[in-house]
Amino acid sequence: MDSYLRLGVNIDHVATIRNARGGDHPDPVRAAKMAEQAGADGITAHLREDRRHISDADIERLIDGINVPLNLEMAATDEMLEIALRHKPHAACIVPEKREEQTTEGGLDVVGGAHHLKTYIDKLSAEGIRVSLFIEPDVAQLDAAAGLGAPVVELHVGSYCDSRQVARSRELQRIEKAVVHAHSLGLECHAGHGLTYDTVGPVAAMPTIAELNIGHFLIGEAIFTGLENAMMRMRSVMNKARARETA
Repeated sequence: MDSYLRLGVNIDHVATIRNARGGDHPDPVRAAKMAEQAGADGITAHLREDRRHISDADIERLIDGINVPLNLEMAATDEMLEIALRHKPHAACIVPEKREEQTTEGGLDVVGGAHHLKTYIDKLSAEGIRVSLFIEPDVAQLDAAAGLGAPVVELHVGSYCDSRQVARSRELQRIEKAVVHAHSLGLECHAGHGLTYDTVGPVAAMPTIAELNIGHFLIGEAIFTGLENAMMRMRSVMNKARARETA
């Protein structure tokens, strides 16, 4: 088992700030390069149907401009499939998407949407794109993901991050159960959504989680401390939690 825990940095909300006034500043591709230089193991960008933050041009420039893997978050639509197949990012994370939501509100229903999702998983995989499914930490959803041949799942940990005290402990137990089950199915397990300095430790300590994807919090902290410092502190918390677990 590899004890190293990868950190993927989501740069969507650099584009959100840029798009608030239009123009080119701040540039999310510049942020991605800075994150890479600061030690990010990958860059994540979500190209939404409504293009509210990341643009098509951003994806083109990211493909050409970074040297770490690009994880393209995308809805299971023909438009996004065509874009992914044209650019061939290292990975594509299929996420649910609703036009009116502020951010992704939960995981895919892989159980109910298996027939629809299989087409996208198969076509992406055939082109060498590593597919992950963004799902709730739920045994039935994990079983369905494995049945479709997806090699990776990313667990939505937002409910854990947003809850407090007893509820948070219950959500953490739910994640722990899902992580163990994912490992038993041979799935590579990632986690993301809402992680902060205060919440990342218990998730990072789970030894079979391979990668955390963190965006909004890091970009917010970067306003106050700079992106490199925010990443260094996050990496430190992650590494200490993983070291305690594997010691």
